[in-house]
Amino acid sequence: MKKTTLALLFAALFLMLAGCSGKSSEEDKSISDTGKEGKKEIIIGVDDKFAPMGFRDDKNDLVGFDIDMATAAAEHMGATAKFQPIDWKTKETELSSGRIDLIWNGYTITKEREEKVLFTKPYLDNNQVVVTLADSEVNAIEDLDGKIVGVQALSSAGPALESHPIHEKVKNVTEFSDNVLALTDLKTGRLDAVVIDEVVIDYYMTTEEGVFAKVDGSLAVEEYGVGVKKGNEELLENLQKALDTMNEDGTAAKISTEWFGEDKVLR
Repeated sequence: MKKTTLALLFAALFLMLAGCSGKSSEEDKSISDTGKEGKKEIIIGVDDKFAPMGFRDDKNDLVGFDIDMATAAAEHMGATAKFQPIDWKTKETELSSGRIDLIWNGYTITKEREEKVLFTKPYLDNNQVVVTLADSEVNAIEDLDGKIVGVQALSSAGPALESHPIHEKVKNVTEFSDNVLALTDLKTGRLDAVVIDEVVIDYYMTTEEGVFAKVDGSLAVEEYGVGVKKGNEELLENLQKALDTMNEDGTAAKISTEWFGEDKVLR
């Protein structure tokens, strides 16, 4: 009789422990899905060397127009934005694997990318332009004949250059992991020119006066959008609602004015 009672006690104790273990597991799962103050985190993949959209300041803090926009949009969605610097060459892979929820950092909308990701409505215009040093003899796109040109790898700069007839006459195209490295090689004379987002070079021409010059003309007219994983229409819808609200309540205009000196946000 005692053995039977003892066995029942052990069985009851085992069930209690198993129940507690299961509860703890569920709690851990819910915590991992949330960020500060219990809010859900939205993980945003960024190129942290893409000024003024997303970059490191003198204190190594991540700042920029897109950083502020994403932070505000997440708040409108009742969530918190968590920024994850990524290798821009693998951005779509990072998104499709689920390691990030959004690509948001001067991400140009193209037909090729629309086959891989969902896009919000465009929120900013951009151009792909050619930049040289201020004392360069390259004054027009046609002057790239026989020159060495730099582009950021797997950005829209490469396709923009390839779409222009001058591409056949360029001596060599060198790819870089980010625009900072490309501009550094331009300054040291290893490149004759760089194809780059106009919004980016405008920023550097302000911070490094007299160093760079934009060549007349544009290789491509573009629009920036936010990339969402295919199949995640719910996140796309909620994000677009947040962006629309930010346009209506003046949040987007305020952020744009702080970074560009004017309201440049598309509506």
